[in-house]
Amino acid sequence: MIYVSPLSAVIDAIRTVRPSHLVSLLDPETMIDTPEGVARELHLQLAVNDIAEPNDMLVTPGEGHISELIGFVRSWDQRSPMLLHCWAGISRSTAAAFIALCTLNEDHPEDELARLVRARGSHAHPNRLMVRIADDLLGRNGRMREAVEALGPGRAAWEGELFSLPTHPERTVP
Repeated sequence: MIYVSPLSAVIDAIRTVRPSHLVSLLDPETMIDTPEGVARELHLQLAVNDIAEPNDMLVTPGEGHISELIGFVRSWDQRSPMLLHCWAGISRSTAAAFIALCTLNEDHPEDELARLVRARGSHAHPNRLMVRIADDLLGRNGRMREAVEALGPGRAAWEGELFSLPTHPERTVP
């Protein structure tokens, strides 16, 4: 399973879902150390701001960050859950969850995976820049971008809540 949470729920989520792998997507000033219960080498820390356009004053998610995320997901043995979080659990972490699902399910339609993220987290509003970069790196020819754009905005929220996604979801029969 893949779990998505805001920073405020990380410690409780580690206690309850017992993830082997953790991905933190926070700006450099608020990046956390590896929490107890997670091995340091299984904690990917991506210090990026939640922005969709380059900004000289902030750390823009880039190809290197998304490539690291994809490599981390590919190296995960999937025997224990992976927990993804950002500050609010709405944008960077839901983009990372969508990217993880697309990485693990190469032949699964992107629109189904995006709708699954939204169905499990109604507040999900995946970071468009992260998705655009992943779309290019995974060779999805714009389908990831289109799938996220088709979702529209998520439910308005200051902070999301913990939700889970199956690692290999069933395909929807047309």
